[in-house]
Amino acid sequence: MPRRRADRGLGEFGRIARYFAPLAAGFPGADRLRDDCAVLPPPRGLLVAKTDTIVEGVHTVGDEPADLVARKALRANLSDLAAKGAVPVAYLLSLTVRRDMPDAWVRRFAAGLKRDQRAFGIGLIGGDSVVAPGPVSVTVMMLGRAPGPGSGSASGPAAGRAVPRRGDARAGDDIYVTGTIGDAALGLQVLRGWLRGLKPRARAFLIDRYRLPRPRLKAGQALAGAVGAMMDVSDGLVADLGHICKWSGLGARIDWPSVPLSPAGRAALRHRPSLRALVLGGGDDYELLFTARPGAAGRVRAAARRAGMAVTRIGRMIPGRGVRVIDATGRDVTPAHRGFTHG
Repeated sequence: MPRRRADRGLGEFGRIARYFAPLAAGFPGADRLRDDCAVLPPPRGLLVAKTDTIVEGVHTVGDEPADLVARKALRANLSDLAAKGAVPVAYLLSLTVRRDMPDAWVRRFAAGLKRDQRAFGIGLIGGDSVVAPGPVSVTVMMLGRAPGPGSGSASGPAAGRAVPRRGDARAGDDIYVTGTIGDAALGLQVLRGWLRGLKPRARAFLIDRYRLPRPRLKAGQALAGAVGAMMDVSDGLVADLGHICKWSGLGARIDWPSVPLSPAGRAALRHRPSLRALVLGGGDDYELLFTARPGAAGRVRAAARRAGMAVTRIGRMIPGRGVRVIDATGRDVTPAHRGFTHG
């Protein structure tokens, strides 16, 4: 994020009117951001709400273009809605910028929001804009809707079912993930100047996976009726599976050879096998992690096909506590660092 001197002529309300009010124009309840509150009719079914924050230098490297910062902030929240099988509707934004932040940065930030609003069918309905001496901070509150039990507002596997929760796993459940694991954490290492032995194409792929999450909304909506527990992988596979274990009162076993890796991820591990711990605990995957009864495997794979998303069985929920990772020889290779925390 650049540190050039800002044109402070617009001020808070000028910034909102110029860059953010146009993003709310298509959402009637937002009143073009002219009021302190948006007014929304209650959704059919359940309201699903999520808030998350992106802080410069903590969740970003610091040199990202403003549009990617905006899109990452939206997508991190959309990923949590995906884990509830929810359809996103609208969001609120709180943006804190430095006093030396140029209007050009805010303009590009708003362009990133606009691009993803169109991609995901959402609208800006309110929030706040603040100037402060500290780092850039972006807080998004995302709102979505999901079918409630007996609501009749959905068809297919999710019809008439409440949203999946972290505590809904059962002993004997199979554990699945969508997509591939570890790419974003490896991409951060590339940005920090490590993994220089990788080919340029692999490096570019990993960097892109770190900078621009892909929320698995279609997969979450398709899978919701077939799964037990479900959440997204943001803090690391082992850490997030640990949350499911905690709230379900169970343990889990991951079979390391089954963890899906991208070609670039496999290349990174060939280059440096010790990166296995980073793949398992690095975070920022934004894939879906879920459990399902063994007899539901056919429904899981059918739902994944409908969503056009690969799913992989990686282990099983077991009696006990905590997560264990077992390699092909039966050795326990659970990493000491299990995932990201906010301290």
